[in-house]
Amino acid sequence: MTTCVINPQWNKGEPRLSPAGILAVNPSDSTVFPELAKRHGLQRAFLFNAGLYSGDALFLAGPAVGAPMAVICLEKLIALGATRIVLYGWCGSLIPSLRVGDLFVPTGCLSEEGTSSHYPPPAHPFDESFSLALCNALSTKGYQTKRGAIWTTDAVYRETRDKVQRYGTQGLMAVDMEYAALRAVAAFRGVSLAAVLLVSDELYHQEWTPRFHQKTFRTESKNLIDQLCALIQSSELGTI
Repeated sequence: MTTCVINPQWNKGEPRLSPAGILAVNPSDSTVFPELAKRHGLQRAFLFNAGLYSGDALFLAGPAVGAPMAVICLEKLIALGATRIVLYGWCGSLIPSLRVGDLFVPTGCLSEEGTSSHYPPPAHPFDESFSLALCNALSTKGYQTKRGAIWTTDAVYRETRDKVQRYGTQGLMAVDMEYAALRAVAAFRGVSLAAVLLVSDELYHQEWTPRFHQKTFRTESKNLIDQLCALIQSSELGTI
């Protein structure tokens, strides 16, 4: 077995996390963390240049934009006790049937980031049960989710029109910057990972169509994180 020089670990003085929680990768979402932490009874702790709030039945961490930083945060969260992690973020749509404001739950991925290749593939297939539980829990609250494969890339400014069209015709529905890498880590470490991504922009038009700057979108994103926190604390996700 390969021996790594540096390994993620719990250190004296650091919190012991509840098993279930949320890694929210977008910086704009993290601005509401203090408000959400107060509402859900979470205490602030240190997590690199991200925020970490922990409680008896929930943790909330982020931001962590891009595969490398997201993986560093996920590794540390696992070392602190996390075993059921919900990735929350935004994604761009590659196809007309996926629109701004839709909720997308990845079921597979194409990796064009540089982090996941450093994690050996697991001996067993990725466990989708936590992802299915997330969809079911959201549906009980009136949320509808769309499921499919996602393209994960480090190079947001190299999402070419050719790739958008080609990947869309090949069955990829969306694009993000973290999911494939976090999925690889979760499989390697033997923990459960589910992702719910709010569609923030549409890339399949002649001109890029972003909506993430709109106040209504930001409010919807905040409300969704709040709902995910409530679902985990109510054990609707925490028992998987």
